[in-house]
Order: sequence, then C-alpha cells, then structure tokens
Amino acid sequence: MTEDALDEPELDVQSLRVIKAIADEGSITAAAAALGYSQPAISQQVRRLEERAGLALLERVGRGVRLTEAGRVLARHAPAVTTALDAAAGELAELRGLRSGHVRLIGFPSASPTVVPRLLAELAASHPGISVTYVEAEPPEAVEAVRQDRADIALTFSYPGDRDDPHGASARGLSVRTIGHDDLLLVLPAGHAAAGSDPVDIAVLDAEDWIAGCPRCRGHLLELCGRAGFEPRIRFETDNFVAVEGLVAQGIGVATLPRMAVASFPQLAGVVTAPLPRSEARTVHVVTARGADRVPSVRATVAALGAILAERQAEGADRPGN
Repeated sequence: MTEDALDEPELDVQSLRVIKAIADEGSITAAAAALGYSQPAISQQVRRLEERAGLALLERVGRGVRLTEAGRVLARHAPAVTTALDAAAGELAELRGLRSGHVRLIGFPSASPTVVPRLLAELAASHPGISVTYVEAEPPEAVEAVRQDRADIALTFSYPGDRDDPHGASARGLSVRTIGHDDLLLVLPAGHAAAGSDPVDIAVLDAEDWIAGCPRCRGHLLELCGRAGFEPRIRFETDNFVAVEGLVAQGIGVATLPRMAVASFPQLAGVVTAPLPRSEARTVHVVTARGADRVPSVRATVAALGAILAERQAEGADRPGN
C-alpha cells in the first residue's frame, strides 16, 4: 500500500447517508428526524467524518448550516455508493436464504387505487419479508426522488409525442424500463354520437368543449388533437378523475382519461367511455438507480409490478371500451 493510500479518508455508508440527509432536508434537525436519530448523534457523526476526511463538511449560515464543497461532493456520490452496498447486502442475504428487505415506492395517482393495492397483496403472499412504503407523485417528481435517493422505485408513465418526457434527459444515469401500457379512453356523455365508434376518430370532436387533466395529460391532449388537425377548446382543467366524469355527465364537455383512472372508481351515471387507437396508450415505466435490480427486494417488486401490468392489459382487452 502506498503512502498516499494511507492518507485517503475512511468513509462508511452510514456517514454518507447522514450527509445526504442533511443535503436533502436542509438542516441537522430535519436530517435527524428523517433518519430516526437524535440531533447530537447526527452532529457527532458529522464531526467524526470531518476528522477522517480532514475537511469541513458543514458551515454555519445564520442560525442554520449548509454543506461545504467537500460536503456536496460526498452528498453527490452517496446514492451510488449506498445503492451498491444495498445490492451487495441483498445478494449476501439471498445466499443465506433470507427473503427480506424494505422498498421505497413512489408512483402516479391513478396507480394508487389500481396497481399499488395489488402489488402489496402479491408481495405479502409471495415475499412476506418485504415491506413497502408508498408515496404518490407525478412522473417528473418521482424520477427526481429516485435520483435524490428518496425512493428506490418510481412507477411512472409517458405519452406518445411527450415533449417534456421525464424519462429523457432528466433520467440520465438512471435505469428506465417499460413494464406495460395503459389504454387512453374518451369520456363522453351517454348517448353521444361518437360513443359507438371503435376506435373513435378524435377529429369528429373538434367542435366540442374539452376538460383537461394533469399537466402531462393536458400536454398529450394538445398533441393528440393537433395531430388530428385542430386545437381543443379547453374550458375546464382538473386532475380529479371523479370531477372529470362529473363534468362530462352534466354535458359540460368531453375528456380523455387513462383506463387506470377510469377503473379507480365506479363509473358515474350518464357517462360512457370509448376507445382511442392503441397507439395513443400511455407507456408505464419503472425507474431505479442503475444496479438497483441487484437488490433482491427491489428486483422482486419490479417483477411483481410487471406481472400486474400484464394482467391489467389482459383484463382490459376483454372490457367494453376496447
């Protein structure tokens, strides 16, 4: 071993988690709460790491603290290091015959009542040692949560022609894989002339008032109608699926909703759905850190999500509105 190697600071995974938590939470107090430690314990960890590194990692700013350049370097590398160590620990656990672990899942709203409950039931039956926590967020925020090591798996979606697809530049360096598709349906008042078409040519709805959904759904509506040669006259915007159907039922306008959204609650009276071409279906993805699938609990969860999406697509093919 060279003399220079002896001078390299000794780093440990827990210290990196502490520095990353301070970066994410903005203070020692908040980092302690997030990690479940006392504030003095966190401060002591930082002091020990500073001694080993030979550099200040925090600096006082008013009544608070912020990371120094050295602290930001450690925080930037922490997710890759902790993911690799979690993967190693997971593989060792498999060699010992263990089936345990904790997975932090984040996903889009219409997956919450449709996919997530089935996932939890499947894991409870097949991998009872795996615990899952779940947070709801739209795809851009979910991808960022994985990048910042606040989630292990992001369940996300993208639409055809999505100009702001969060799985592009913003997901660089992460693993993005397709696990299924979710049909896009027209939501129309009962008795609407277009309801009998299969699929519906959206160009026949150019004179209708429209109800737009979440920002990504609104963007796809504009893209979809633009390709059909018209700009939709959007009168209302809401990401509340029930509100969309309620407005349609009263004849206020027409809308598009993904099948997962339609399936997340009993369809309201006075509303019918009609299929759009399969080419307009949104793609469902899982996003993880690179190498995270080597962690057994993450791998099992991703596999279960893929199986559930495949089941949903098979079920959807047999439903009215296809």
